[in-house]
Amino acid sequence: MKLSDYVIGFIAKEKVEHVFEMIGGAITHLADSVYKREDINCVSMHHEQAAAFAAEAYARINGRLGVAMATSGPGALNLLTPIGSCYFDSVPTLFITGQVNTYEYKFNKPARQIGFQETDIVSVVKPLVKYAVLVSEPNRIRYCLEKAVFLAQNGRPGPVLLDLPMNIQRVEINPKKLKAFLGTSEHKKLLKANLGSLRSIPKIVRMMSKAKRPVILAGGGVRTAGASAELEQLLKKTDIPVVSSLMGLDSIAHDDPRFFGMIGTYGNRYSNFLLANSDFLLILGARLDTRQTGTIPKTFARGAVKVHVDIDPHELNNKVKADIPVKSDIKRFLKVLNSGLGIFSKKELKPWHDIIKGYQKKYPVIENNDKRLKLNPNEFISVLSKHVDKNTVVCVDVGQNQMWTAQSFHIKKGQRMLISGGMGSMGFSSPAAMGAMLSAKGKKAVVICGDGGFQVNIQDIDFFSRHGLPVKIIVLNNKCLGMVREFQDMYFGGRRQSTVKGYNCPNIKKIALAYGFVYHAIKSMKQIDKTLKKIFRLNIPVLVDVKLGMETSVVPKLLINRPIEDMSPFMDRDELKEQMIIKPLEN
Repeated sequence: MKLSDYVIGFIAKEKVEHVFEMIGGAITHLADSVYKREDINCVSMHHEQAAAFAAEAYARINGRLGVAMATSGPGALNLLTPIGSCYFDSVPTLFITGQVNTYEYKFNKPARQIGFQETDIVSVVKPLVKYAVLVSEPNRIRYCLEKAVFLAQNGRPGPVLLDLPMNIQRVEINPKKLKAFLGTSEHKKLLKANLGSLRSIPKIVRMMSKAKRPVILAGGGVRTAGASAELEQLLKKTDIPVVSSLMGLDSIAHDDPRFFGMIGTYGNRYSNFLLANSDFLLILGARLDTRQTGTIPKTFARGAVKVHVDIDPHELNNKVKADIPVKSDIKRFLKVLNSGLGIFSKKELKPWHDIIKGYQKKYPVIENNDKRLKLNPNEFISVLSKHVDKNTVVCVDVGQNQMWTAQSFHIKKGQRMLISGGMGSMGFSSPAAMGAMLSAKGKKAVVICGDGGFQVNIQDIDFFSRHGLPVKIIVLNNKCLGMVREFQDMYFGGRRQSTVKGYNCPNIKKIALAYGFVYHAIKSMKQIDKTLKKIFRLNIPVLVDVKLGMETSVVPKLLINRPIEDMSPFMDRDELKEQMIIKPLEN
């Protein structure tokens, strides 16, 4: 059979039904191999970045694999940002790039380029993937595919890339004679290395049982490991309060009585208080970056015994020293922990829950009470979340819109929230909704973005009208690049270069109509309920232009050189001390 047919057949056996791509000469054999089949489809995009973000979301929803293809040279290079996104956020994604014929490829020659659009994508991408290889020998295709998909899905998941020259794609091969990777000594060694040790669980159980103020921090690793059910079981057994990182927001429904918001730089103030005052902290699949800990990591949960569980040993004791670091898959860890808990006294945690509820009452989610604002973005997001059906994937962009959503969107059971975390790429949300809706058949999608991020991958929003997908795109429009504008106001004397001066937001109504969307505008709080009721009754693509004031800001937030309990706008120092159970920092 033709090698390109073998590649597409292999992908189909992985239960991948959609391959996202932008066509180019160097992948025409692969695209033709998809054309011949009924069990897999090409999803054609206008830009490779959009195709790859869609593949990332596809994988995050199905939990197994997403696939994107691009031609050589510019096509391959346009994949880099989403590849990095998959690498930082641990998403199992297979990227396939076309390459010039091997007899046109420079290999070790000092020439810059020999073939048209020839680019050494493997060398370029290696820091951002778990595995990348130029397949220059046809009989290695099975080995390379099996190894790539295994590495993408096992251990800490991530992206992999196969670069396929055109003459290799069109070679006739005998599948029965191809060398395998699965079952080899290399494969078995990698399987064993991924397990880690759970010998410390009895000690962890004893520590949890003795703690008066325990907290669980749920990171993105909970969802990555498919461990939401195991986390929910742990909470029911112990009644321990749980907070989340940005990437862990959808690991548990927000109406769970033990869920107490998001921590970190733009977290909820009450959430930061309860974590800061904990005496035992179980960290599940969170990498404890500066956005979670603040800029002085030694102040983070300084009164707590810390147990940090992560599949990636390089994340353990990286920035915050753990009392017990555990290298393990989160799902495996929680299963063993739940079975070893025995009798756990919930009654002893009632005083701790009462304290937390006091924080929650005193420091509510919506802090921005600026009377000059016709629309409060946190209030808008809170109301929006009430209208969004439980069978929905919420795809969030990057910027102020992301923080308002993280602070105020109330996630229901059955909902997913997709966020670009480590890469933090504007333009993520719309393509993510495309991949999510194809991966989760029958699920709806809501896109939340700013006017800046909306424009980054604007070229592909016709996807929704072309495919008849009833997405709702919510543009939080303050006619500026608000997150950086806030930074400029704080540290650059209000000199708003390129965020206001030089920036432009086009007529969003005309854009909506040009791409086949119904358009609605919201200009005041009074319009919100009526407009949202109307748009969520429509089974067609709708774009909602939410008109915010340019000065709208994200509050509360953590400034540099402050512990997470001391957020801006700053509290009276005596009030801050009153809320601290552990000793407050003097300076």
